[in-house]
Amino acid sequence: MRRSSIVPFAVLDGTLIRTDRVAADRPFFSGKHHCHGMNLQVISGPAGQLLWVSGALPGSVHDMKAAWIWGIEDELAAAGLPALADKGYQGAAHAKTPYKGKNKPESQKDANRAHAKLRAPGERANAQLKAWKILTRLRCCPWRAGQIAKAILVLQVYEVKAG
Repeated sequence: MRRSSIVPFAVLDGTLIRTDRVAADRPFFSGKHHCHGMNLQVISGPAGQLLWVSGALPGSVHDMKAAWIWGIEDELAAAGLPALADKGYQGAAHAKTPYKGKNKPESQKDANRAHAKLRAPGERANAQLKAWKILTRLRCCPWRAGQIAKAILVLQVYEVKAG
């Protein structure tokens, strides 16, 4: 199946699934969110449909490192599927990210606005994932977060097809 028959581009984003870990579990602590959790990488289509969910990594793992661990860039490149990502993926060879820095020229600001408009509907996939009550605060073993998210992906696809 050719990539153009599926989606024209993908949106790559990471999300934190909060857990009820104690302070002694330092690897699970996300400094960005100031809470314990598990890092999941999500690939979605331009309309916000979930396409793929990674397994769980500790919340302290940066999005770019998580993408590298799961081999997301290589898979997207092999599929010939362009990806849009946020500034957390700066330096990724295959994912297109917005320009960074202050005092950008107007052309870069316009490019960032266009990038955000294309990526915004794809960000809805994280909201769909987190809308499932089981992921509001994970109380089981944190390493099960990836399995739970993958099960939700299957249910979400089934719900969309049944429709």
